[in-house]
Amino acid sequence: MKEDKKKVYLRSFGCQMNLRDSEVVAGLLKDSGFQLAGVPEKADILIFNTCAVRQHAEDKVWSEIGRFKKQGIPVIGLIGCMAQNYQDRVFERCPAVDFVVGPSDIHKIPGIIKKVSGDRCQATGKSLYEVKIWETEGGNRPEEIYHTGFYEDKEHSFVVISEGCSNFCSYCVVPYTRGRLRHRKHADILDEIKLALDKGIVKVTLLGQNVNAYQDGNIDFIKLLERVNSIAGLKEFSFITSHPKDADVELFKAMAACDKLKKYLHLPAQSGSDKILKLMNRGYTAKFYLALADNYRKIVDSPKLTTDIIVGFPTETEADFKHTYNLVKGVGFDTAYIFKYSPRPNTASLKLGDDVPKQEKERRHALILELQKKISRGKK
Repeated sequence: MKEDKKKVYLRSFGCQMNLRDSEVVAGLLKDSGFQLAGVPEKADILIFNTCAVRQHAEDKVWSEIGRFKKQGIPVIGLIGCMAQNYQDRVFERCPAVDFVVGPSDIHKIPGIIKKVSGDRCQATGKSLYEVKIWETEGGNRPEEIYHTGFYEDKEHSFVVISEGCSNFCSYCVVPYTRGRLRHRKHADILDEIKLALDKGIVKVTLLGQNVNAYQDGNIDFIKLLERVNSIAGLKEFSFITSHPKDADVELFKAMAACDKLKKYLHLPAQSGSDKILKLMNRGYTAKFYLALADNYRKIVDSPKLTTDIIVGFPTETEADFKHTYNLVKGVGFDTAYIFKYSPRPNTASLKLGDDVPKQEKERRHALILELQKKISRGKK
C-alpha cells in the first residue's frame, strides 16, 4: 500500500475540546494525503485522542490499546491529555504505542506518522526509543490548523476560542496537560466560523475551558458573543464551559439580547460546601453561586442550566455532602453531571489524600444522581 493511501482511524475520549481536536487532526491528515477509516479494523494507523480528567477514562484507554493491538493494527498513537501527562513513560507502560503527541503538538501528527511508519519498516536492531516518537513540548498551536475545513457534522461545528486554563482548581489536571490559558484572536475565530458557514454549517459551539474569561485586546467574551451573533447566515450558537467566578449579570444580559444564542448555560458548581469549594480553589462560595443561578433565570427567558458536581472530595464530611445535596435540590438544574472524586497526577488535591471511602463515594453519588433524576423528570 502506498504511503499516501494509508488509512487512519481516530478514537476520541472525553470532552468537546477533544472532539474538536480530533476534527483538526482529521483535517490535517486528509490534507497530507491520508484516508480516514470508517472502522478501526480497516485502519493502518489507530489514534487514541485521550482524556486525563479521571482514572476510569485512562484505564479504558489502556485496555482498548491492548485489545486493538491483538487485532493487528500496525501503528498505534496516543495523543491528547494522557499523552501530555505520561510523555515517554507511555512506551514503558504500553510498548504497543508507537507515538505520543500532546495537545499543543497535534499539528505535527501527519509528519510523525510518516516517520514512525518508515522506522517500523526498518526497525531490526534498533532500540525501543529509536522507533518511537513523542512530542509534548509544544507552545501555542499554529492558527492554520483550525482552518482545514473538515467537519464531522454537516450542520454543527465546535470552535475553540481559548486553549488551556490558569484557574488551577486543586482537583483538575487541565493546566498541566493543556497549559496556561491562551486566547485566539477574535478575527481568526470569526473567520473560522465564516469558513464553516461556507461548508454548510449553520450552528456552532464556542469552546474553552473557561470561555467567559476570554480577552483579545478590548474584545472580551461579551463583545465576542455580540460579533458572533451578527454573522450573516449563522442560525444558532452556544458556548461551553463557564466558570462561576467569571460569570455575572452582564453576561446574562448579553445572553438575553443575542437572538441566535441558545439560552443554555453550563455552570459547574462542583460542591455546595464552602469548605470544599475553598479546598478546590474555586474562588466563590455557595451563596455566590446560588445568586448567579437566580440572576440567570431572572434575566434570560426560558433558560436551561446544567452543572458538574464532584462527590467524595478529600475531607468531605457528611455535612459537606448535605450542603451539596441541598444546593442541587435548591437550584433545580435541568441536568447535572455527577462524578466521584478521582486523584489526578500533579494536582494540588493529591496532598490532601483520598480519605473518603469508595463505598461512601458511591453512596453519595447515587443519592445526588437519584435527586437529579427526579428534578429532571419534573421539568419534562
